[in-house]
Amino acid sequence: MSDLTTTATGGGAADAPGGGEAGAADVDARLESHRTELTGYCYRMLGSAFEAEDAVQDTLVRAWRNFDRFEGRSSLRSWLYRIATNVCLDMLSAGSKRARPVDLTGPTPLARAALTPRPENVWLEPMPDGRILPTVQDPAEAAVARESVRLAFVAALQHLPPKQRAVLILREVLAWKAAEVAELLETTVASVNSALQRARATLTETEGRIPDAADPLDEEQQKLLERYVRAFEGYDMTALTALLHEDAVMTMPPFDLWLQGTSDITGFMTTLGAACAGSRLLPVSVNGSPGFAHYKPDPAGSGFVPWAVQVIDVRDGAISGMHCFLDVERWFPLFGLPDRLPAASAGG
Repeated sequence: MSDLTTTATGGGAADAPGGGEAGAADVDARLESHRTELTGYCYRMLGSAFEAEDAVQDTLVRAWRNFDRFEGRSSLRSWLYRIATNVCLDMLSAGSKRARPVDLTGPTPLARAALTPRPENVWLEPMPDGRILPTVQDPAEAAVARESVRLAFVAALQHLPPKQRAVLILREVLAWKAAEVAELLETTVASVNSALQRARATLTETEGRIPDAADPLDEEQQKLLERYVRAFEGYDMTALTALLHEDAVMTMPPFDLWLQGTSDITGFMTTLGAACAGSRLLPVSVNGSPGFAHYKPDPAGSGFVPWAVQVIDVRDGAISGMHCFLDVERWFPLFGLPDRLPAASAGG
């Protein structure tokens, strides 16, 4: 019996939709097959990895409990999206929205740099690609999906009212027809089209400069990232400076500090961030972007301990963003990363 069945019924099969263990297993499999794409949808809506997974679990439990009342007038997928949308709208009713440090303040000069944390519910959160990007055969569809979970795009979505957010995701990302979205939201096609127009206008104002596509990394991007790993692990600030865009930014949630420009970034790394010298980077797939699990030398002994999940932006052949998520007790288990690296990992 799956976790979904156990959660929905307390472990009993008597109330299973479809009747008995076999019926429950079939329903479980049908619902679970939609989990990844629903998580991607809820993540775009909520901007939080853990809230998205909670929303999807709530969606699937509601669907399991009400499966016998699913009349089949729409597809199972459409029905699940209706439930997921309502769950997300309920969660967003308080008006909360996630942000990046660059959305909240201006850049801080290195001379005034101070590490001031804000509560975790303030921040846009990273998400492993494998939890939000289902396997699709169409390369164009895969590219749209990856671009739509980039940090910059998800941050821009947070500026939209919840229903506009749902309309834009369903129409622009998932390619639903206006009539389908109107039915899901129980509104009119005219209202959907109006909401989409307003959402597009807002995104044009707030999205900013989007990093280059990285699906998959081309040869030059791959070489750039290889040079970045060598420069970072060697803590070679001259080499790192050569790889950074002149207006590159570095962010470090949960701290609201963010830095802009090569001199402030490398200056921070050699002062307040000096303990990261000698670190190791492991590649991760995060938010449709290149990324790394950052382990720094263990101050208590040999080996390396978790320090950050880095999301890297690339633009015009240079690194334009280093987004370092420092709450490793939450992020490293989410990404399935080891809780330390042995000293033998030295040598990168």
